[in-house]
Amino acid sequence: MDTMHNNEPSQLGDFTISPRALFISCIALCIGIINAFVAFLLLKLIGIFTNLFYFQRWSAEIVSPAGSSLGILMIFVPVVGALIIGIMARFGSERIRGHGIPEAIESILFNGSKIQPRVALLKPISSAISIGSGGPFGAEGPIIMTGGAIGSIVSQYLRVSNSERKILLVAGAAAGMSATFATPVSAVLLAVELLLFEWKPRSMIPVAVASAAAAVMRRYILGSGPFFIMPLAPAAYSPIAIGECVLAGIIAGVAAVVLTMAVYASEDFFRRLPLHWMWWPVIGGFAVGIGGFIFPQALGVGYGVIDEFLQGNMAVSLIFGVLIIKSFIWSFSLGSGTSGGVLAPLLMIGGALGGLETYIFAHESPGFWAFLSMAAILVGAMRTPFTGIIFALELTRNSNALLPLLITCVIAYAVTVLAMRRSILTEKVSRRGFHFAGEYEVDPLEKLSVQETLRQNITALTIDLQTGMESVVMQNALSHSNQHLYPALDAQEQFAGVFARRDLVVLLQEQHPEDLIISGFKLEQYLIKNPAVCYPDEPLRIAAYRMAAANITQMPVLERGNLRKLVGMVSFTDFIKARSEIFQDENKRERVLSL
Repeated sequence: MDTMHNNEPSQLGDFTISPRALFISCIALCIGIINAFVAFLLLKLIGIFTNLFYFQRWSAEIVSPAGSSLGILMIFVPVVGALIIGIMARFGSERIRGHGIPEAIESILFNGSKIQPRVALLKPISSAISIGSGGPFGAEGPIIMTGGAIGSIVSQYLRVSNSERKILLVAGAAAGMSATFATPVSAVLLAVELLLFEWKPRSMIPVAVASAAAAVMRRYILGSGPFFIMPLAPAAYSPIAIGECVLAGIIAGVAAVVLTMAVYASEDFFRRLPLHWMWWPVIGGFAVGIGGFIFPQALGVGYGVIDEFLQGNMAVSLIFGVLIIKSFIWSFSLGSGTSGGVLAPLLMIGGALGGLETYIFAHESPGFWAFLSMAAILVGAMRTPFTGIIFALELTRNSNALLPLLITCVIAYAVTVLAMRRSILTEKVSRRGFHFAGEYEVDPLEKLSVQETLRQNITALTIDLQTGMESVVMQNALSHSNQHLYPALDAQEQFAGVFARRDLVVLLQEQHPEDLIISGFKLEQYLIKNPAVCYPDEPLRIAAYRMAAANITQMPVLERGNLRKLVGMVSFTDFIKARSEIFQDENKRERVLSL
């Protein structure tokens, strides 16, 4: 690999992005437009199946199963829907099971962002059947998975890298969320906090383009929003109200922990059953049917109930029905492996929690505590603080509540990160044998330059390709050095290339003991004339990438602007120094000033 080019210091910038990002953004724009229509079709499918299951009519209008006249037969509707989903998962694709977001995360991290085309077809249909038959789920998880699948499928027909395929998958997922809820900014934040695993212009720009395109297109097919309308919150808050926001955050954080534990306790219960997983959703559906017969408002997506909470309807029966029955049937059926999302149910449960707090805390405005608790419980369960805050604002356009929203959500976030190792989404990925960190930080290799870690006490071989080099000199170098790569200097001590240690060993083994001279011709064939090199002012991250690309563990360092002057060597083991400094920064405690 020829990397001996004269990079100028000005080429070292804050970000790594190339004009190719414009091409990826154009593709993301098309994916965003497509997924606006996909979101429209999914919502219509939910309406169609709800009307078919509960009202025996053909209509795409979104209605609540609570108005059905089926009576006791309502118990068996979710069972039928769950059976259909089990069959679709068994004989169609197992990937349609679950929340949607964990499956997207797993595909990004461990499958090269490749999703099977049939998932894009089966996931929205199975989710529409699940929700339409009374499943207490939201449409956001399925549309995120479906949108991501479409982005992945488009990218698989293009000549792109794994990183670019990931960007297009996430662009599709963000577009799906943006089109469903009219929340383009929070869709981008969800991508950054949960799906991209990086904060780079090369990925953020295409995702934002897709999300914006979907939001613009939504205006013409679903309306511009807001998704929920609530009374405007007050513009100023007393210290007592702020203190109550802290309490509301703690309560929401504890509730998020309990709900997460309930979901995975249910999953553990189903795993112990002596039945094939295809039948698990049927059992979950039976629980949904009983719960829905007792409290019909618990069935379906529950957007109407959320709207009631935000409008200030805090009937005690509605509050406890959601907190007890909705929470149970949602966590139990989700643990069964059926198809459905977590976002809308969390909003509904958070609204009920806030409704209960309305009877305790000071009155600020109708729906105020429900609004805060919805966002806080979402943040606590999903561990996406910025997404939750902006999502709540975009859903209602209630910007006056920004300060209490920030306080409540951050407190809930603090409670859950201290109490749980993983979120409701990442726990599922972890149970499949995968683990990843959800924290972002500047790469330690970015903080140190090559100059700070390079080695100058190295062995370099001076050669003359016209006359060769004495083998005894080479033998002495090999026996007294642990280098894997030897810089070669010509007679004028100018950098000429490198020798690999293994090549020199082979060359020496070919010589007879009495032959003390290696011919220049033999040396010529082992000299690597254009090796990978780095420069003193470059960060170690660039050196590490260059080593990985060249499949080497050591690399010569040349003076920038003078490619023939050797400065030293940098090796893979030198990178440990950067990690060591970070360890010292985080763990070494000292008092700098004293009284």
